[in-house]
Amino acid sequence: MFYSDNFSFKGNFSKTEPYLKDVPLLPIKVGETIVLKNIFYDFNSYQLKSESKIELNRLVGFLVQYPSVKIEISGHTDNVGSEEYNLSLSENRAKEVANYLINSGISAERLTSKGYGFTKPVSGNETEEDRSQNRRTEITIISK
Repeated sequence: MFYSDNFSFKGNFSKTEPYLKDVPLLPIKVGETIVLKNIFYDFNSYQLKSESKIELNRLVGFLVQYPSVKIEISGHTDNVGSEEYNLSLSENRAKEVANYLINSGISAERLTSKGYGFTKPVSGNETEEDRSQNRRTEITIISK
């Protein structure tokens, strides 16, 4: 089970009145794709921002807990820029995530990385909000 989300808090929450959210955890399935919503890069860069480490360390923990799971890490971009540039950027971003996992002790044999550029949008590319949804990193469960 792995869950990724990004929260924006509005209102007053405290230790005595915490923010609560129900998160349905379902068993993973081969072929399932999960968007890693807390992986961040600077504009036009494939270097992971430090804020990404929390999510990446959770992914490391998941892979340690389930040592037979193999994943594909996929990078995606919006449609701003050339197809060639975006393909290269998405490939490098996926490789950067794979390298982080490898450097954290996960076997490279359990990981594949692939960049898709802007060929698999999940939203339109007309607005900045749409484009931001297309700029993403995903994992797909290859085998468990």
